[in-house]
Amino acid sequence: MNTWIGIGLALIALLGGGFLYGWQGVMLALTVVVFWLLLQFSRLMRVMKAASEGPVGHVDSAVMLNAKLRSGMKLVEVLPLTRSLGQKISEQPETYGWTDAGGARVELQMEKGTVSRWQLIRPDDQAS
Repeated sequence: MNTWIGIGLALIALLGGGFLYGWQGVMLALTVVVFWLLLQFSRLMRVMKAASEGPVGHVDSAVMLNAKLRSGMKLVEVLPLTRSLGQKISEQPETYGWTDAGGARVELQMEKGTVSRWQLIRPDDQAS
């Protein structure tokens, strides 16, 4: 969800709760907002724990990862696909790589926290 949409919904819930039910409505809306934030934090921690348990820069199948990637994906959406943290290739542009057992490699470029482009590099392509 877009950050601004989430902030807007939280403000609408707080104002609506206050208008309709007074301070009890504000407290209920605040409780729901905090609960939602805790759910998001818990999800992030599960993703990071699962990714940290795998070898850095390794993926089961680079071709399958390449097929599942889309522009605009956030790193939190990419990590469950790879089940490992990516090996940092370069700082500018921010580039991460994952290699499979066959030597195929996916290089992923991130801009502002989202996937901007990616490239599948097969072992045959490197020899040429």
